[in-house]
Amino acid sequence: MEGAHRSWGLLPILSFLNRSLMTFCDVLSAALKGSRQRGSSQDFETALQGSDTESKGDVASKSKAELEKLGGPELHRWLKEVDPDMAAILHPHDARKIARSLQVFMDTGVPHSRLLEEQRGQDGGGCLGGPLRFQNPCIFWLHCKTNALDERLDKRVDQMLSLGLIDELKDFHQRFNEKKIKENSQDYQHGIFQSIGFKEFHQYLTASENISQEERDKLKIEGIESLKQVTRRYARKQNKWVRNRFLKRPASNVPPVYGLDVTDVTNWETTVLTPALEILDCLQKGEQPSAQPIRAEGVEPRNKRSHHMCDLCDKVIIGDLEWTAHQKSKNHLYQVRKRRKAEQASDQDPNPTEHQNVTDRQVPVL
Repeated sequence: MEGAHRSWGLLPILSFLNRSLMTFCDVLSAALKGSRQRGSSQDFETALQGSDTESKGDVASKSKAELEKLGGPELHRWLKEVDPDMAAILHPHDARKIARSLQVFMDTGVPHSRLLEEQRGQDGGGCLGGPLRFQNPCIFWLHCKTNALDERLDKRVDQMLSLGLIDELKDFHQRFNEKKIKENSQDYQHGIFQSIGFKEFHQYLTASENISQEERDKLKIEGIESLKQVTRRYARKQNKWVRNRFLKRPASNVPPVYGLDVTDVTNWETTVLTPALEILDCLQKGEQPSAQPIRAEGVEPRNKRSHHMCDLCDKVIIGDLEWTAHQKSKNHLYQVRKRRKAEQASDQDPNPTEHQNVTDRQVPVL
């Protein structure tokens, strides 16, 4: 069964999100039973929850790229001046996130940390963000066994190739990237070049005309295999993202997630369509569905934005999990032993737990 494609085409990300929201509202006002949104996982989450800058329009990617060129430490010093709270929870070398916070401040005149705090303080908001945009939402997570997923992804790449992917990439590079290729300044960190498919075929598309056909074919095969590997890896990353963003973050503003197994598509109506309609029907009536939402058990709450300074190693560590890993690392343990030997040499009484207080200076976060 094929539904109407209401948000389809090539759009800037914010325009896509705004159109998706308009579509949701149209569907709801027309009293239709459901709607689907396609896009990245991040697009989907932004549609569920308000964005702190969604009404400000698209921010020029050029300005963000120019900010990132300044380097993380310099940007971090600037962020400390205008938004010290946000600077305290961002790593000095995370130029992308620092540049984003600076962009928000430049665009709104308000520190990014204050905007986020205002979101969390709204009715229905929480530690994870602002209130849900729609009442009683739920998420259907279509998942399948890994081998079945890999097979489908490989077939998808093969289909893209049969439909002219290589010719499309050649045309794009020739028309839009010829100058940058000559300057050897291809940028795969911004804009369209972040898309899967460009950098995987870079060696093939930019190969010298003097190489043999055998070498050219080899580069093409390597590009195809690389594309398949990256596609599979991205699918696993999406699954991990769903678990981390929805299943491991218990809060009032996280919608319930219902799993639907699509391993065997021949049983679609039995394993997917019928259960989904039953869940929707119960939720619309204010009843509890017989199917239980997925919840990860035994998840230890950790602060991903906690800020730790290790004086022994002269490093900034962001996040409780990362700090725990750093304390167990070879380099840190070596520095601890070195410190103890120095203390013993100066006839000081070594305290086995002293380094815990000396090496970790934690800054309160939002």
